[in-house]
Amino acid sequence: MRLRPRQKTFVERSVAALASRGNTLGVAPTGAGKTIMLSAVTGEMIGDGAKACVLAHRDELTAQNLRPTVDAIHAGGALAAIQIFPGVRLRRTFPAELSLKDIDALVAQYELAADLCARAGFDGIEPHGAHGFVLNQFFSPEQNARADEYGGTMENRMRLALRIVRAVRPICGEGMLLLYRHTPVGKGYGIEESLVLARALIREGVDILDLSPSSAERPGDRAAPFVGLGAPVIAVNNLDIVERALEVLNEGRADLVAVGRGLIADADWPLKVREGRFGEIVTCIKCDECFADLRKGGPVGCTQWA
Repeated sequence: MRLRPRQKTFVERSVAALASRGNTLGVAPTGAGKTIMLSAVTGEMIGDGAKACVLAHRDELTAQNLRPTVDAIHAGGALAAIQIFPGVRLRRTFPAELSLKDIDALVAQYELAADLCARAGFDGIEPHGAHGFVLNQFFSPEQNARADEYGGTMENRMRLALRIVRAVRPICGEGMLLLYRHTPVGKGYGIEESLVLARALIREGVDILDLSPSSAERPGDRAAPFVGLGAPVIAVNNLDIVERALEVLNEGRADLVAVGRGLIADADWPLKVREGRFGEIVTCIKCDECFADLRKGGPVGCTQWA
């Protein structure tokens, strides 16, 4: 009898994809990449017994199974940081739907996810509070209709984000970076409100502020007000276009630039930029097929790969 070969797990397929592309997510064997952001979720949780957040590969996300991914990134000469967030962008009224018990469970989920990532060997973790994700919804006065200690005033709307930062900061200790991603201008709030949140996050121990999107009229102009608050600032928004990235850094609008899809298109982007080989960069055409792969639960690919 002929046995069927064991099917590779999602994590195994992803690690193989990293290796086969010389690390397709920007951590080239040349060591050109220095950091990388991956994405994870906090797990299943909340909503009157409903599974509001579903993770197809939740059984595979253990510290042991994630370690090869970290090792593959380290082997390419980069540090590995991972975003943590509930697995779906929830509907507009989501903050008001959560009970206090649900919120406590959500904080506990973030804590558990951070602990798993720390044990897997990640060099940093980043709660995702941007782009309408849960933490961003709580901060937004338009999306947060709560009338208790988690809604209404600025202090209340920041409370969940700060609770999560306090929960994961001890897990990071001295050996892991704690980042926080935030949208500086969102539904019902602007830069001034975001600066209040940023200062509070830094007081609670956030090491790096990741602002997305950080460009309006000029590259990185929405990141610039956050420079000098006490934590390095990452700008992101079409900064795989080298001229835009250089403008951000040369004008001091951010301390770091983040490149996402551009690094999928060309893992050697950092090396080519460093060596001035701009014309050799494989350009991301923003077709978002990589995100389609991600939504399917498979290794991320690119239509620009030869």
